[in-house]
Amino acid sequence: MTEQFERGSIGRMRLHVLPTRRFKTFSLSLFIGIPLSESRVSAVALTPFVLRRGTSSYPETISFRERLDDLYGAGFGFDLYKRGDYQIVQLRLDMINDRFVSSELSLLQEAVRFLGEVLTSPALENGTFRGKYVEAEKRTVLKRIEAIVNDKIRYAGERCVAEMCKDEPYRLLALGRKDELAGIDAGTLYTEYRNWLSEAAIDLYVSGDTSLEEVERLAGESFRLPEGTPADYAAPEFRAPRAEPQTIVERLDVAQGKLNMGLRTDIGYAAAEYPALLVYNGILGAFPHSKLFINVREKASLAYYASSRLDGHKGLLTIQSGIEIGNYEQAVRIIVEQLAAMKEGRFDSEELERTKAMLSNQLRELQDSAFERIAFDFNNVLSGSDRTGENMLADVAGVVPEQVTAAAQRVGLDTIYFLRDRKEAEVGA
Repeated sequence: MTEQFERGSIGRMRLHVLPTRRFKTFSLSLFIGIPLSESRVSAVALTPFVLRRGTSSYPETISFRERLDDLYGAGFGFDLYKRGDYQIVQLRLDMINDRFVSSELSLLQEAVRFLGEVLTSPALENGTFRGKYVEAEKRTVLKRIEAIVNDKIRYAGERCVAEMCKDEPYRLLALGRKDELAGIDAGTLYTEYRNWLSEAAIDLYVSGDTSLEEVERLAGESFRLPEGTPADYAAPEFRAPRAEPQTIVERLDVAQGKLNMGLRTDIGYAAAEYPALLVYNGILGAFPHSKLFINVREKASLAYYASSRLDGHKGLLTIQSGIEIGNYEQAVRIIVEQLAAMKEGRFDSEELERTKAMLSNQLRELQDSAFERIAFDFNNVLSGSDRTGENMLADVAGVVPEQVTAAAQRVGLDTIYFLRDRKEAEVGA
């Protein structure tokens, strides 16, 4: 029988444990999610940067890092992103299983204890965050925000989404806003941090040679969370696309144009039609054999890259391409033609079967990584679904052309965004 996650909770935190001897490590992921909000997005973004600097037991950053070395080189890191209308902080810890080292310690106990301290017992001074850590990490976050404009592919993607969702929380950058960072100090950040712990949805995942009972005991000893019950993730808002797509042209000092398109669908991750939408996206632009790559890049030689990406938690599909600025109109026309072809069911059996094979390979590869299995399962928590890798594999394999066409007809173009140079000649503007 396939290994399954076991579920429990400790106060405000849900627990998800995958007992397995497949891997030589314990893999821990802690997800803390809160609704995207203009008033707190920057404080939430800054918080994990400060938390990584030290804990009550290891208040200096060097001692914090030395502790990880002492634990046989345990790997610690964090991610910050948005899913649906939520801003999510993910703390990760990877540590070798006791069976493979000569240690008198329970390394899982030390791992849970360390992660509990990082989240709930940070290094403080005078009852609040250390000012030097806050100021240093404000500069770190500011540099990361400023660096986005230098990565024109990412910048164009962010700007397309921001224009498409300009009256929705999803427009906000997960890293926060530059103009808010300056006003955050150690005291205000600590207050926001305490509110964050009191309100956020918190999920602890543990994969390894353990049990739910053991993790419940260790988590209860290690996490000092505010009292309460676990918070749930609300269903996202799926908006209809604009009746007429909007076109946004932005001018910067660029040599290559970035043509991005934003599309909307009402098919979310939990929907029965989601596997067909995955196949739709695969045929359209997710793989090297996809329509965008073949028709825009290979046949017409219009793009340096052309692909599509799906966010099933928000019902958004984005197309991204890099083109010569003078090729704007032709590139738009060919991309729109591919969208129309999908709606009309104009794809062949080879495109369908190659896409299903690629998706199936991706799903099978998930089983080889503890963190990928955790990420897949967390999608269920976010969406209120109960998918497994096995049933997703079966659902994808069973998708037929009519289902892909039906999914295509529920995808609509909302926004065309073009990043181009500052020359006066109007191209698509």
